[in-house]
Amino acid sequence: MTITSTNPRSQKQALRVIPLGGLHEIGKNTCVFEYGDELMLVDAGLAFPSDGMHGVNVVMPDTSYLRENQARIRGMIVTHGHEDHIGGISHHLKHFNIPVIYGPRLAMSMLQGKMEEAGVTDRTTIQTVGPRDIVKIGQSFSVEFIRNTHSMADSFSLAIKTPVGTIIFTGDFKFDHTPVDGEHFDLERLAYHGKEGVLCLFSDSTNAEVPGWCPSERTVFPSLERHVADAEGRVIITTFASSIHRVAMILELALKHGRKVGLLGRSMLNVIAKAREIGYMKAPDELFVPIKQIRDMPDRETLLLMTGSQGEPLAALSRISRGDHQHVQVKTTDTIIFSASPIPGNTISVVNTIDRLMQLGAKVIYGKGEGIHVSGHGFQEDQKLMLALTKPKYFVPVHGEHRMLICHSKSAQSMGVPENNILILENGDVVQLTPDSLTRGQPVKAGIELLDASRNGIVDARVLKERQQLAEDGVITLLVAVSTDGVMVAPPRVNLRGVVTTAEPKKMSLWTEKEIIWVLQNRWKQLSRQVSANSVEVDWIGFQREVESGLARRMRREFQVEPLILCLVQPAPGGTPAYKGRVDEEPKKQPISKRADFVRKDSGMTSNQNDQSRLASTSSSSKTNIDNDQVDEPAGRTRRRRSAIG
Repeated sequence: MTITSTNPRSQKQALRVIPLGGLHEIGKNTCVFEYGDELMLVDAGLAFPSDGMHGVNVVMPDTSYLRENQARIRGMIVTHGHEDHIGGISHHLKHFNIPVIYGPRLAMSMLQGKMEEAGVTDRTTIQTVGPRDIVKIGQSFSVEFIRNTHSMADSFSLAIKTPVGTIIFTGDFKFDHTPVDGEHFDLERLAYHGKEGVLCLFSDSTNAEVPGWCPSERTVFPSLERHVADAEGRVIITTFASSIHRVAMILELALKHGRKVGLLGRSMLNVIAKAREIGYMKAPDELFVPIKQIRDMPDRETLLLMTGSQGEPLAALSRISRGDHQHVQVKTTDTIIFSASPIPGNTISVVNTIDRLMQLGAKVIYGKGEGIHVSGHGFQEDQKLMLALTKPKYFVPVHGEHRMLICHSKSAQSMGVPENNILILENGDVVQLTPDSLTRGQPVKAGIELLDASRNGIVDARVLKERQQLAEDGVITLLVAVSTDGVMVAPPRVNLRGVVTTAEPKKMSLWTEKEIIWVLQNRWKQLSRQVSANSVEVDWIGFQREVESGLARRMRREFQVEPLILCLVQPAPGGTPAYKGRVDEEPKKQPISKRADFVRKDSGMTSNQNDQSRLASTSSSSKTNIDNDQVDEPAGRTRRRRSAIG
């Protein structure tokens, strides 16, 4: 049966699960559960921009489908407080309401702060939950929160009871048998649901390629302690602010080794404050010293904990590495510890930050071999244990790049799940579940929304492409004067910024003139319309595009570059005298004879004066004033335009 997204009332027999983010990528995890007229959301995260997304601060999933169906949204479930799971909620609330959001105390506390900052606290109601709590979303969904273990405190897997059967949604997880906070994975409830019957398992695939078991978070403690104990000067540690367990261990080490802690980075300050407030982190007030005061303390008694483990340009450690932080400068006696691994896409930024710190003379500890970081996501054996406990009839790997999803599906097959009972999805794909079937429905619109630094402005695809062109090939601006009767009335002016070209200014000017003349001769009738005896309506935007596209083709052909080209038109009244141009002239490099120089000197004229005199005496077709710092435009199209190429 084919189910479309436009007629949800026709498929009450099937549960629809629609991931809008988190597939074929790491980040922006967002999933929709749909049954009949009711929609339930699970998480709504963000992702980091790639290197080519210039000026983009945050990547969000395209929520067009949710905006179109917002009247059907009954509520949201949050699994834990990482940014790739809750970072998009405050932004989405600006566009559609969510009646209620259920989630763990720590995640909800962090979300509350984000919503207050965004001014959307009135768009939803927040409810906190604990282990084994069951909440009702609409008439179709009953959700049980099952305690799991992850790199963040207060994390849950979900058992979702629906009219078609029980769905297990793992969220981010690993099986940590020695958790830092003593909160163990609730294996009993997973086994219970597995015994009762699980229709489908949606499971975290992040480390599906890694064999074995994921080490416990507690295993990093000895390595961190060794580096802290051995440091003769300051210790600077960067990690994810949301890694509460890691931060708690670092604070414990600072207390043990007599070091005062200075915090840098807004997210680090906020998360620690929230965690201490609700009891997930215990540290005495006297352990912390304001950053302005800690500078005056002995280096041997100082530990700085900060953001920047992903090389974010504005994060504290990145600014320190560039030497532009207000309060902290790198010393040669510093020991800097990267207690995190780069998220895919951030590797270059992280490596560059490490290089800059080393160039400043600091000792930098990083990499897997140092034992200072473990993942919060289970390896292959963790994933197999999840499959063994839940015994799902159907299986859908989520939360990972394509190769990870494939590896996870193979692990599922090794655990007895038939290949035909497994689906590999993309964002926007629709999973249709009945008690006896797993099928792929008609996909809904999915994609990305790019936000600038304000997190308000949307950077659309056109703007992003233009920024990429600017960054890679520069920009050419054209100033063109054309009358309303289709005549070029002045030589065009061309200005190049960031464009690498061997073209002479005069040749660029000639090309541009040719392009303008071709458009006037071949496109003017389509671009202009006589509206009255004395009035002509001209599509100046169309004229600009014609000139821009023609010059773009010329630049690709001649120089293999694609600069951003902006044509600015200055309209002139009809009847303005025409500038005839130099379409028949190609500049040639001719050596200036020494005799000519003598003539100039003998005549008492300077070189510039001689040139001006010569130009004044030539025909109007040769007249052009070209500023040395203003380059003139190319012309000539390949589109049936052999005559324009010259």
